[in-house]
Amino acid sequence: MGIFSKTCEYAMRAVFFIAHRTASGGRVGIKEISKGIGSPEAFLAKILQDLSRRGIVQSAKGPNGGFYFDKSSLKRPLSDIVEAVDGDGVFVGCGLGLEYCSEISPCPLHNQFKDIRNQIKDLLQKTSIGEFNEELNLGLTALRK
Repeated sequence: MGIFSKTCEYAMRAVFFIAHRTASGGRVGIKEISKGIGSPEAFLAKILQDLSRRGIVQSAKGPNGGFYFDKSSLKRPLSDIVEAVDGDGVFVGCGLGLEYCSEISPCPLHNQFKDIRNQIKDLLQKTSIGEFNEELNLGLTALRK
């Protein structure tokens, strides 16, 4: 199990898949994305519709339609995807999910979890969609076995 919701995991995988498949131009359809990342098509369509509305991914309708990225979207940080789907809880929430947890009233994991949470936040804010795509294009990383 990951630190993100299943919806957020699918969103990030889809974003990486779209960026990878459209790196040299063109667009990719929902069926291909769904198959490529192992996600139910209808569920994925809702996720991508929301990301498209927020301008994180671009879409075009019609026979040559599909999803793609423009240059400015590839520069967006991964944190934009996480916040769009899961909100900012992963950046500010308690590791045990406790409402009362804070600097004044910390849970047993508070200080250690805060350090990890801040590292995750830093990674997601400093890494762009395009940076991950370069690794995929070079075959250094993979989305599926």
